Amino acid sequence: MIYKFRIVLDTLDDVFRDIEIEESATLEDLHNSVTQAFGFDGTEMASFYLTDEEWNQGEEIVLFDMSEGMNSVRMMNETSLDSVVDEKNTKLIYVYDFFSMWTFYVELADITEAEDGRDYPNLMFAHGQLPDSPPE
Repeated sequence: MIYKFRIVLDTLDDVFRDIEIEESATLEDLHNSVTQAFGFDGTEMASFYLTDEEWNQGEEIVLFDMSEGMNSVRMMNETSLDSVVDEKNTKLIYVYDFFSMWTFYVELADITEAEDGRDYPNLMFAHGQLPDSPPE
């Protein structure tokens, strides 16, 4: 199955990207797709956060383990999309670059069958330009 996500920058202006990706892909694959879609170089720290329907931030899933073995952490490269997102749990928060705090709302918009001949992940639609600096 293919997950279709809308990724919205937390800003007053409408800045979003629609990405479709295989349900078995990892959160790291989604991270890579989001950074490419918004024009980031992908070298900064990043995390996804589980969330509820009201966008309250929950468990963190990290790109790099900085705990030095002190805590058990969930890693993006070990977490498949279908293990954290489904028809009932459709929302994630994504933060890129903890110095700048680019914050995005990630929402599952649809689940469809894969289309023959299409490569995934796929940037379906882009709207708005990323501002020069992150929103306050």
